[in-house]
Amino acid sequence: MVTLQGKNIYLRALEPEDLDFVFNVENDESFWEISNTQTPYSRYIIKQYIENAHKDIYEVKQLRLVICTKSNEAIGLIDFFDFDFKNQRAGIGILIKNDSKREKGYGNEALELLVNYGFSHLNLHQVYCNISEDNEASIRLFIRQGFKQVGLKKDWNNSNGSFKNEYLFQRINE
Repeated sequence: MVTLQGKNIYLRALEPEDLDFVFNVENDESFWEISNTQTPYSRYIIKQYIENAHKDIYEVKQLRLVICTKSNEAIGLIDFFDFDFKNQRAGIGILIKNDSKREKGYGNEALELLVNYGFSHLNLHQVYCNISEDNEASIRLFIRQGFKQVGLKKDWNNSNGSFKNEYLFQRINE
């Protein structure tokens, strides 16, 4: 069995050819709220990021993968962040770029693949995510994959002048 290969999608490392895709995702202001971004990224910075993406997760504490369809179309990104080797945990972030590709099961499959990879290959004990209270699609996605809501951070993120609560979800490898 190939760990990062699913029925409809596969996860792969970043490639130099992903520069435009990542540039467009990182500079799409509609995603800034979920990624806590405040300013745009230059092509130069993203090019450097991709050039260094080969570094080991144990060194850089993160792993970003591209979500691709079986026809090799890049449709999103998924990553482990705040990788904590000692405590065997990592945060997870996921984004499907285009509305037309959302709610089709791609995110569900990508999340399942990454969680299984983390538990089986990285020896993680737990994974977690932070989701804005109004991001109902993400809440459904993570619950579907066995994540449990374990916390509420009140007035956590300032969005266009008003504060939003953020949920903390966790899945423990049992």
